[in-house]
Amino acid sequence: MTIPQEQFDDLLSRTALAALFYYPEIAVDDVEHDLQRDVEYCLEPIDGLAVEDVERIRTAIGRVITNPSAHRSELLALVIELVGPTTIRVHKFT
Repeated sequence: MTIPQEQFDDLLSRTALAALFYYPEIAVDDVEHDLQRDVEYCLEPIDGLAVEDVERIRTAIGRVITNPSAHRSELLALVIELVGPTTIRVHKFT
């Protein structure tokens, strides 16, 4: 089953936002911070994925939040796989 690209666009935006506000010491500085809550927030727009795909994306999101440079290509590849390459639209910025 393919998921509309708009849902994945929202997921990627939310993941980028969560990564922007993450830093390793946050667990010490903010005792209420919960990485899993951030991951769930990122997953909110996605509906209709198989359980195994949700788990794969959940893992990738957690990795991207904590280390975007090392893991963003993994998340993008997974999104492309789940959306399907024929439905990917390229956004051009002017």
